[in-house]
Amino acid sequence: MKDNVTITGSAHTDRIHDSAIKHVTGAADYTDDIAQPEGTLHAYLGVSTVTHARIVSLDLSAVRAAPGVVGVLTAADIPGHNDISPTGQNDEPVFPTDLIQFHGQPLFAVVAETRDAARRAAELAKVETEALPHALDPVAAIEAGYPHVTAPLKLERGDVEAGFANAPNRIKGRMVIGGQDHMYLEGQIAFAFPGEDDEVVVHCSTQHPSEAQHMVAHVLGVPSNAVVVNVRRMGGGFGGKESQMNIFAAVAALAAKKWNRAVKIRPDRDQDMTATGKRHDFVVDYDVAFDDKGRIEAVGGSFAARCGYSSDLSGPVTDRALFHADNAYFYPHVRLESRPMKTNTVSNTAFRGFGGPQGVIVAERMIEEIAYATGQDPLDVRKVNFYGGEGRDLTPYHQQVTDNILDRLVGELEQSADYRARRQAIIDFNAGSKVLKKGIALTPVKFGISFTATWYNQAGALIHVYNDGSIHLNHGGTEMGQGLNTKVAQVVAEAFQVNFERIKITKTTTEKVPNTSATAASSGSDLNGMAALNAAEQIKARLVDFACEHWGVAAEEVAFLPNRVRIGEETLSFDAFIKAAYMARVQLSAAGFYKTPDIHWDRDKGQGRPFYYYAYGAACSEVTIDTLTGEYRVERTDILHDVGRSLNPVLDRGQVEGAFIQGMGWLTTEELWWDTEGRLRTHAPSTYKIPLASDRPRVFNVDLADWSENRELTIKRSKAVGEPPFMLGISVFEALSMAVASVADYRECPRLDAPATPERVLMAVQRMKGA
Repeated sequence: MKDNVTITGSAHTDRIHDSAIKHVTGAADYTDDIAQPEGTLHAYLGVSTVTHARIVSLDLSAVRAAPGVVGVLTAADIPGHNDISPTGQNDEPVFPTDLIQFHGQPLFAVVAETRDAARRAAELAKVETEALPHALDPVAAIEAGYPHVTAPLKLERGDVEAGFANAPNRIKGRMVIGGQDHMYLEGQIAFAFPGEDDEVVVHCSTQHPSEAQHMVAHVLGVPSNAVVVNVRRMGGGFGGKESQMNIFAAVAALAAKKWNRAVKIRPDRDQDMTATGKRHDFVVDYDVAFDDKGRIEAVGGSFAARCGYSSDLSGPVTDRALFHADNAYFYPHVRLESRPMKTNTVSNTAFRGFGGPQGVIVAERMIEEIAYATGQDPLDVRKVNFYGGEGRDLTPYHQQVTDNILDRLVGELEQSADYRARRQAIIDFNAGSKVLKKGIALTPVKFGISFTATWYNQAGALIHVYNDGSIHLNHGGTEMGQGLNTKVAQVVAEAFQVNFERIKITKTTTEKVPNTSATAASSGSDLNGMAALNAAEQIKARLVDFACEHWGVAAEEVAFLPNRVRIGEETLSFDAFIKAAYMARVQLSAAGFYKTPDIHWDRDKGQGRPFYYYAYGAACSEVTIDTLTGEYRVERTDILHDVGRSLNPVLDRGQVEGAFIQGMGWLTTEELWWDTEGRLRTHAPSTYKIPLASDRPRVFNVDLADWSENRELTIKRSKAVGEPPFMLGISVFEALSMAVASVADYRECPRLDAPATPERVLMAVQRMKGA
């Protein structure tokens, strides 16, 4: 054989998602596809119809007497702890005992022979309550004296007061930033099977199997080793299945152990939307000082968030909003403060970007304000404020920016998108068009990669090489459509120099890899790829030692070639070599581990290096609005995104495209709305509008910065791709703002709030006409 033979599916090559064909043909198995054993029961949640009240009485007699009902679960049926708070703050009961804190809060669960029987019976409860005042948004919560759900964070650097005093220009403003529902295709679901003694196995759609395991154990009052959580794949997650799965897993497990029968729980879409948390809404008061050229001198910001009734993950989410309130820009003097407000709404949670997008859009609003105030192209203001140059490389949290590539990346996109000529053409068009107005914007993103909770930056993997040469791969990450399993398998295939098809990718299970972190923070490939590589290298080291001893050669004479191994002058097929190693009793299994190096964070001081590296990107979007109706469309978007040395370019490009569209949806059509009684009215696809295929840009050009390579020692020098491109959707929002500003000859910033629905665009146009 010649040594230039290649393998299929190695790292840095395009490779179809391992489940792509199964996805499109319907052959992929999800939790709801697991065959139900005889005697399976079905659970459903009974929820509150009031927003904030004391429970006077809970009469479930009619529920228990309903046809098909086996029983009911309440707080009294919990043998362990009535709490599923992911941060251990003991503020999130499975079922409340005395206080209702949001409309739609689960109060009990019905368990019946059929799902339909459980759903119908859940409506029969008689709940007597004593109404209490409620606050639904962060401003109302502040006015009502509500507490923070977790300790606020302050980031400060420089002399802020002096910075404001010495700058010639200063602008203060407020921006309201809406939330977002995850709208995953597969809803929340859990399926529990009772075992002997204290054991239970839970199949569920979760991004964090270890947390689900610990929460089920906590609620049941058993050790974690009694609980197994399995996840083969999810039909989407976006952060909504990081902690919000806990109640469903706990209820299914409680019922399974109580009645010693398999129990499944799957809420309807509207209950899923009302009972689970969303992206945090923010109300941000910003204060920016700058010189006559538009260079920022000082920044102040107060970030108040709608967190909901419990802490959930609101602490780290609001922290990350502050971490990204600089986006790509250096602030010489800065003070940023978070206000994670308790509200009488569902507890908000992780969502792609994890608070980062809310910080980034405020940075872009300040740039926009400066551009209109100084009469400049916003891109020029962006460039003059980029990190870079002596003394301009320190973030508000005191981490040095050492890998900034935005000058090159933005410069290349500016040229390839023909930004300058198109912007002038748009200004000319607007001058002659009374009804239709256009806008264009080129916005960057700098996004920190790592969990800010340092201990989450670890992962494990388990690899078995069987004596026929086939390979079994298991790791702690979860597959939710993003292609994580494919990427990790490519890493393993390249390590052993075997074809991708030789790797069997198996479900994520707490039985094989313990104490895993959530597949979140864009770290799935970084962490699990390195852990799998570590396991593969352990096995390879044993194989090299075996070859040296058995064939009497030096280690450097052993080489793994495509599907074979060369040992001195002899070459064996991979299968034959593995068989020989097995016969010589070589251990062909290894548990790999990885922890991210060189990161630390002192929250009390607001200083550290919370991020291992930064991922960068830029997008240029053009829009057209109808000033008579507020309706608009996205004409064209050009993206250049940095993924380092891509593990799988075609998958990464898909992630960039999907993230952009989701980010665009957050800022345009996806509006969450609670009425004055605290009821979520946008609780179904009929009332909540995610982007359709027809909403995509008419021209959509997406490229990866193929010249980029991660300076840090990440898996194959790649960079994370899940979250950073989400913020590229801000380019659409900024382009809409320019189109609105044209109505008043660009004299002032329109100050659009998000989402910029057609109604808000129309109101902004009318406001600008009266300016």
